[in-house]
Amino acid sequence: MSADQSPSLAARLSSALIAAALVAAVFYFSFHQITYRWNWQAIARYRSTFFFGWLMTLGISAGSLLLSTAIGIIFALLRRSPILPLRYFGNIYVELIRGTPLLVQILIFFYIIADAFHVRDRYLAGIVILSIFSGAYISEIVRAGIESIGQSQLESARAIGLTTAQTYRFVIFPQALRVSLPPLVGQFVSLIKDSSLLSIIAVNEFTQAARDINSATYSTLESYIPLAVGYLILTLPISLWTRRMERRLRFET
Repeated sequence: MSADQSPSLAARLSSALIAAALVAAVFYFSFHQITYRWNWQAIARYRSTFFFGWLMTLGISAGSLLLSTAIGIIFALLRRSPILPLRYFGNIYVELIRGTPLLVQILIFFYIIADAFHVRDRYLAGIVILSIFSGAYISEIVRAGIESIGQSQLESARAIGLTTAQTYRFVIFPQALRVSLPPLVGQFVSLIKDSSLLSIIAVNEFTQAARDINSATYSTLESYIPLAVGYLILTLPISLWTRRMERRLRFET
């Protein structure tokens, strides 16, 4: 097979089955070695709690993904602004957020800043906190993608009469997206998993539901295995969609 030919569908399926079998064999061997008495019956009674927590995580993650993307793009542009106060404001925001733990930010933003602005909704506060945190990382990813565009392309855009907005829309952003897409997906996946930290402000999301069920049933593995599967259901479609987008953008360019 030449380097430019993709493997056939049969080859891909057989390779995927072999890889899945190897992973399954490792887990089967590992679980077979432990002496653990499974208690799935106790967990089954709490399936509605699992489902509600999963839906809550889905809603929080979706809201945070949209808001953090908007924040990231805005601050990426601010950090390239010729207006120095705006540029410094963007730099301070990014360095402050990236240099401190999310756990500390949740506590400060909710119990101090949100309280000062009389924000009582924990779920709304959680979405905003996650968006501010993730937005700093997205800002850096987008900024790096924008700055990867060659200066000659910007000069060519100006030469044919494109405005600054048109240059960003038709020249910079399409190419920056192709460069930034893989790290952006990694950040989106991390954001979904970081939502578990909102349990410290009593947000009843998926991880908190698993903790509550574990406390009620003392069935640790039975409580946390569904948690892992639930997060995989949320993150795997994002990864698959990104690979499709990467192939599409690679074809177009």
